[in-house]
Amino acid sequence: MAIALIPSPAASVVSLKNATKPSRSVLSCLRSDHSPLPISRDSENWLEDIRSKSLRLAFSSALAIGIYLAGQGSIDAKVGVNKPELLPKEFSTVIDVAGFLSTGQESRLRGEITDLEKDTGYKLRILAQNYPRTPGSAIRDFWQVDDRTIVFVADPTFGNILNFNVGTTIDLDIPRSFWSRLAGKYGNMFYWKEKGEDASIEAAVKAISSCLREPVGPNNCSEVK
Repeated sequence: MAIALIPSPAASVVSLKNATKPSRSVLSCLRSDHSPLPISRDSENWLEDIRSKSLRLAFSSALAIGIYLAGQGSIDAKVGVNKPELLPKEFSTVIDVAGFLSTGQESRLRGEITDLEKDTGYKLRILAQNYPRTPGSAIRDFWQVDDRTIVFVADPTFGNILNFNVGTTIDLDIPRSFWSRLAGKYGNMFYWKEKGEDASIEAAVKAISSCLREPVGPNNCSEVK
């Protein structure tokens, strides 16, 4: 099942959009007038099972691909990272296994994320890591990732520190170019080496929060603030 990748010199963005919906050729056979034939209940159940499994695989792969695509011309096949022991014992929207953030910074970011979700319905989740020290795909279930979730992975391993895994609904509402421009502005090596990894993360969260609060339209998120 295909995963829509949006690589750029500055960032890695992974959309799960194409991985969560079966193609038209799978969903139906077409009559000569192009109208779909009815699908049996058994077929619908089978397709739903395939869709669910594809979403789980896509997200697991996306975490690794989102990191590796930033600094390599080809996709590294190391997609098996799953370390739930690195997850906090209690739920948190910010997980910092790299030690980039202070306790106060984590608290402020969690507050901003709570307000953002209350105001917009979008769910932002932050994982700060230094690959291969990462909980990896274990965060999927921990955070209950869905179509309205942005998983922001802050990892400087391959130069640009900002990487994003974007849910289907957000991919439809927010221009893909926004994520590349955001990473280019606040995620480049010169920025985070001069100001610190924490500064890149905080600046990115402010920009994302501003973007997601804009009305959806042809010009939303045209500026990285």
